[in-house]
Amino acid sequence: MKPLVFFCMFFSVILLVSCTGKRSRVDGEANIDLADIRERGELIVLTANSSTSYFNYRGEPMGFQYELAQQFVQSLGLKMKLKVVNNTAEMVRCLLKGEGDLIAYNLDITPAWKDSLIYCGEENITHQVIVQRRSRDELKDVTQLIGKDVYVSPGKYYDRLVHLDEELGGGIQIHEVEADSVSAEDLITWVSEGKIDYTVATDEVAKINRTYYPNLNINLVISFDQRASWAVRKTSPLLAEAADKWHKENINSPEFKASARRYFELNKQPVHGSILSVEDGKISHFDDLFRKYAKEIGWDWRLLASLAYTESNFNPNVVSWAGAKGLMQLMPATAHAMGIPKGKEQDPEESIKGGVKYIAQLQNLFRKVSDKEEQVKFVLAAYNAGAGHITDAMALAEKYGRNPYLWEHHVDHYVLLKSNEEYYQDPVCKNGYFRGTETYNFVRDVIDRSEMYKKKIKK
Repeated sequence: MKPLVFFCMFFSVILLVSCTGKRSRVDGEANIDLADIRERGELIVLTANSSTSYFNYRGEPMGFQYELAQQFVQSLGLKMKLKVVNNTAEMVRCLLKGEGDLIAYNLDITPAWKDSLIYCGEENITHQVIVQRRSRDELKDVTQLIGKDVYVSPGKYYDRLVHLDEELGGGIQIHEVEADSVSAEDLITWVSEGKIDYTVATDEVAKINRTYYPNLNINLVISFDQRASWAVRKTSPLLAEAADKWHKENINSPEFKASARRYFELNKQPVHGSILSVEDGKISHFDDLFRKYAKEIGWDWRLLASLAYTESNFNPNVVSWAGAKGLMQLMPATAHAMGIPKGKEQDPEESIKGGVKYIAQLQNLFRKVSDKEEQVKFVLAAYNAGAGHITDAMALAEKYGRNPYLWEHHVDHYVLLKSNEEYYQDPVCKNGYFRGTETYNFVRDVIDRSEMYKKKIKK
């Protein structure tokens, strides 16, 4: 009996190892849980490009869900490997195949996925809202939409508005705006600027846009609540348990609150006002530095001063919502790459020197833009957005028959459309989602202000 007992025990151990190993599967799904992930040393996080989850800003990864995932992975003592996919269906497919361990994204909680997934972490309640301007005539009830013109993108926003119109017996003037010309975030901008009165967005997207446009009202809910959260495979219960525990213990932590505030509360628009009067022949306290360093890049010093004003309002101590610092508002990684010593990011001369060095690199990157005035526009756009988003827009321009070396009405058109899923998921795009409105306005504002400086300030 002893040899038989030994054989049975040995066979049981082999079977157990095969069922818990990295390549084993249960019901066709990868059987990988926290112990396997700890052995590997890294957790593979799946997410998608969006204003609320993950995006590239000035060359650095950002996003609310991205930051929370980082904090969670660090709490486990692991490294994070990020995998960005195109949509939720692709996220779930990759998860079940074992190509990722955790979906860090507000994934809708649906019956179709409950058999395959364990939803975990914080459960978020989302809904669609009417985006309108603050005023005494704000709509406070959905019945007040009857007779109103509401502009929406195709898809879920349009579908919900059509259903609501049917529920009300008709009367909402619904205008479906084609996605290939205007994005949902463009429509929100139009509401803020008074070009249209109403559009529709999810409350998360609306909250982020309100940090750019404080005159928006987003209180009128027009859909049922939709529950959403992170998710893991059903074969990863210990990982789900760890995510639940981390969210419960950290939802009130300083790091968690700082991330939420960064994306949903902090004003994204810099406050601008005159520091010195150009009538007195000076633009700023730093004019001599602008004169000194503008020569290194062949720029008129007043253009460099205009860039600094637009970035920082000539305030060397300002820190942006994203962490950019100093007169030239360089992101930390960029500042250090340009040779600015740590702790000197807000030193005026170091900031200008670093900014000019960065501009020189961008000039080299866009050297194929042979017209120097055009090249300035590309450099300004890349300075504000990060070079990757501008090269994406150039690739889109070329693909769709426009000139990739002309800014206005060519590349700038696709910068604006990079917040639209149809375009940032195009195979020629390598850098994903980007909110282009600010960059589009930035280029125009810097150039217009520099022309005004040139008229009023002697060289």
